[in-house]
Amino acid sequence: MKFWQSTAFNDPMELPEIARTADELGFEGILLAEHLFLPESYEPAYLYTEDGRPDFDAETPFPDPWVTIATLAAQTKNLKFCTLIQILPLHHPVEVAKSLATLSLFSDDRVLLGAGAGWMKEEFEVMGVNFKTRGSRFNEMIEVMRKLWTGETIEHHGEFFDLPPLVQTPSPARPIPILIGGASKAALRRAGRLGDGWCGAGNSLEDAEAILTSLQKERKEAGRENEPFEAIVPLITPPDRDEFQRISDLGATSGVNYPFKYTCGPDAPLQQKLDTMKRFSDEVIGAFKDI
Repeated sequence: MKFWQSTAFNDPMELPEIARTADELGFEGILLAEHLFLPESYEPAYLYTEDGRPDFDAETPFPDPWVTIATLAAQTKNLKFCTLIQILPLHHPVEVAKSLATLSLFSDDRVLLGAGAGWMKEEFEVMGVNFKTRGSRFNEMIEVMRKLWTGETIEHHGEFFDLPPLVQTPSPARPIPILIGGASKAALRRAGRLGDGWCGAGNSLEDAEAILTSLQKERKEAGRENEPFEAIVPLITPPDRDEFQRISDLGATSGVNYPFKYTCGPDAPLQQKLDTMKRFSDEVIGAFKDI
């Protein structure tokens, strides 16, 4: 089983050293989150807390994920990078496809797209995107980006995007994996039927098992049960070999080390964070490397 390091909520200036250390310690990759901004007031509609408020505020940094990945990829050799998640419908597929293809070229195919539909309608209003149609827009964006990544002349005429015959280069040497985030029925259906994988925001063991079972069902109904599928499953419980084995048996391919905010505290010095990673590598990556 593989393991990723979450960098959510972290000081951006510490990320190069965190990435270099993760590369040395045998982490599969690091995960980066995206929000374009935080409105002064917004409807509390976050799905993963009881009060609908997320675990961040206006002081929490969210550096641009693609610029950040480019910076970190230049300083590492094997480490992979995945957004957990990018709010895909806020963007235009031609621009996202261009950024990812370029990153894939310069990182030697070490980038994955973790994409979600988003929950904060105020972000969509500022960006001029209809919040109510974000799911359909999301699905069409996946189709458009995969066409663009072929490097061939393509055209597309859909509900949201109309592209005349065109070519986008450079094209990635291999298809860029698209992992779908979210635990709603719509998100799991999208992951099972359109995605190359799934990535979670943090789940109990019981919820993770239910999600992985639902993903198996969706993939089977879509005739995709034998295709490769990356499932990055962050558990909110302390690392336990039996728990990792249980989710591995259901299709999980990766676990996640918590954001540093929850392990050593939001104001912990960088060295304490690096020590936390070293301990995780010794106690978890080493112990579970054969799962």
